Amino acid sequence: MKTVLLIAVAALVGIQFFRPAKNLSSTPPGPDDVMALHPPSPEVRDVLTRACYDCHSNHTRYPWYAEVQPVAWWLDHHIREGKAHLNFSKFGTYDLRRQRHKLEELVGELEDDEMPLKSYRLTHADARLTPAEVAALIAWAEEAQDALADR
Repeated sequence: MKTVLLIAVAALVGIQFFRPAKNLSSTPPGPDDVMALHPPSPEVRDVLTRACYDCHSNHTRYPWYAEVQPVAWWLDHHIREGKAHLNFSKFGTYDLRRQRHKLEELVGELEDDEMPLKSYRLTHADARLTPAEVAALIAWAEEAQDALADR
C-alpha cells in the first residue's frame, strides 16, 4: 500500500512538469474579432468577455487552479474544443454564411441554456447569466445576423 501511495504521489508531482501552452494571444483583439465587426453595448461586451471569451477566443483568463495538472489539460481540451467550434477572435475570417450560422447557433445555445457550459458555470460564478443578460446577448446576436443578411 505504501509503495502504491508513493508511486501515485510521484506521478502527481511528475505530471506538473508537462503543461499545455496557454491560450493567451500577445496581440489585442483585432479587426476580425466579433466585437470589432459587430460592436456590442457595454453590457453585452461585458457578458461576452466574462462568459464566452475564455473558451471561444484567443484571450483566456486562467483561474489559479489552471496551474495544477491534470486540471490544466482538462481546461486546455475545453478551450481547444470551444475555439474549434467558434473563435470570436477570428470571426471575421469566416465566410458570411458561416458567420450567420454561428450567430444562429449562439442564439440557440443561449435559448436552450447550453452555453456557457454548466461545468464552466459551476467554477465561474461570473458566467452565470441573468435572464436580462441572456436576452441582451440574443438581441445583439440577432442584430448582427440581420446586418450580415444585408451583405
